[in-house]
Amino acid sequence: MGKITKIESQKRNKDRVNVYIDNNYAFSAYMELVYKESLKVNSEVDEEKLLRIAKKENLSKCKESALRIIERSYKTEKEMIQRLNEKGFDSENIAIVIDFLKEYNFINDTNYAKMYIKDKLSSQGMQKIKYSLLRKGITSDVIEEIMSNMDDNKQMDTALELARKKYNSLLKTEKDKYKLWNKLLRYLVGRGYDYSMAKDVIKEVMDNID
Repeated sequence: MGKITKIESQKRNKDRVNVYIDNNYAFSAYMELVYKESLKVNSEVDEEKLLRIAKKENLSKCKESALRIIERSYKTEKEMIQRLNEKGFDSENIAIVIDFLKEYNFINDTNYAKMYIKDKLSSQGMQKIKYSLLRKGITSDVIEEIMSNMDDNKQMDTALELARKKYNSLLKTEKDKYKLWNKLLRYLVGRGYDYSMAKDVIKEVMDNID
């Protein structure tokens, strides 16, 4: 059992305070938590209460850290869990914070996948995009559902545009049709287009230009 002898605001963060017990620095906490726990100068605090405060404080820190991460860039659930783990937060607090973020739509893997696909479609094929999303923790079911509602013609148009630019660039140093075909195929497959679409695109590009 100890007695709170001083509560002072932090100079760099007015939302947080330093709490002293028996004239010795004990811990820092958010002012809101101090109010909720009715911590005042001359109040008696036991070890059980200190542990409870520490647990709530760690949860608040975890939540604040997650919100700062979201402010900088949108994340998938898997990415957020990884970032919070890296910062040293325990799994229990991370799970609570993830539920909070999902409840208020701060993280939404379906929305993330839709935005990611829209952003990448101008330069990548769906195979590469799908692989990237899987690595980010988006499930195959979510990806397949989004893909089922996509316009295949748009993917084809993008692939054609990329192939034409690459073909014109290759022509500066390569004239052999067989080598051009193979180089274009490797290029498109490397961009994430499936083999069948890549072949159709190359045929159209080379037939029309020649």
